[in-house]
Amino acid sequence: MAPNAPSSDPLSSYRLRPDPDDAALTERVSGFDERGEPVTLSVTVERPLTLYLNAREIVTMMTILDHPAYLALGYLLNQNMLQFDDEVTGVDYDDDLGVVVVRTPVETDFEDKLKKRTLTSGCAQGTTFGDLMESLADVRLPETELKTSWLYALTQTINTTPSLYLTAGAIHGCVLCAQDKPLVYMEDVGRHNAVDKIAGWMFDQKVTGADKIFYTTGRLTSEMVIKTVRMGIPILVSRSGFTAWGVALAKQCGLTLIGRARGKRFVVLSGENRITYDQNLAYVADESFKSRRKGSDADHD
Repeated sequence: MAPNAPSSDPLSSYRLRPDPDDAALTERVSGFDERGEPVTLSVTVERPLTLYLNAREIVTMMTILDHPAYLALGYLLNQNMLQFDDEVTGVDYDDDLGVVVVRTPVETDFEDKLKKRTLTSGCAQGTTFGDLMESLADVRLPETELKTSWLYALTQTINTTPSLYLTAGAIHGCVLCAQDKPLVYMEDVGRHNAVDKIAGWMFDQKVTGADKIFYTTGRLTSEMVIKTVRMGIPILVSRSGFTAWGVALAKQCGLTLIGRARGKRFVVLSGENRITYDQNLAYVADESFKSRRKGSDADHD
């Protein structure tokens, strides 16, 4: 192959993708099938991870713990506890304790708000959600094009990428894409963990979302829309279906929202103006049974 020739390997565009051979992510468990015959299968491992922002404990999450630093950063960013222009001086992870600490040089705006609310009312409930909704008020996402030929190429590549889902199941996947190329594929037991790990990677690598497409195996809920908008990504695609509030928020923010993307089918309920219908559907195959993933027959969490 010539030095500058494009690679024929559809997986070559990934900068980060699942490692289903990582022994720490699955366990072999024995049981019995419907005939009473002994079976042994791989099951996904989940472990607790407690997150601190400086000296303040924030949350304990259940996760597969493959990228704890990215998960910690992304969680704080997508919960509006950390801003994309904030300085982070370090992320320290202790595997024995199951603790990750994100350090900033000064107290963050969130810490200040939380402290004030706690002092005045004795309860911090609603601080994060209120700030998140406020952060969407003036959002204007870029008019990034989405060609349907890119969409079909992406779904085919993603569905056939070696993954923990294909090895053990019981897991969600999210993928950051550019045009027809998947860039970063993250999995976790909770779909929001997978989103947050991509957000953390983008922050760490200084990657912007303006020209990106976000793919998820989970439902298109209000939280998924909010996180995608927080990352500055104008296009959100899912195998699964929609919630009414997710659609309403997508329209408010000008987010292109595509659901039920399986084989040659998809439905767009917001931001259709970004789509260029350039793919001849006669050349798009229906999804094979072997390639089916979450959401193939019904909407799943």
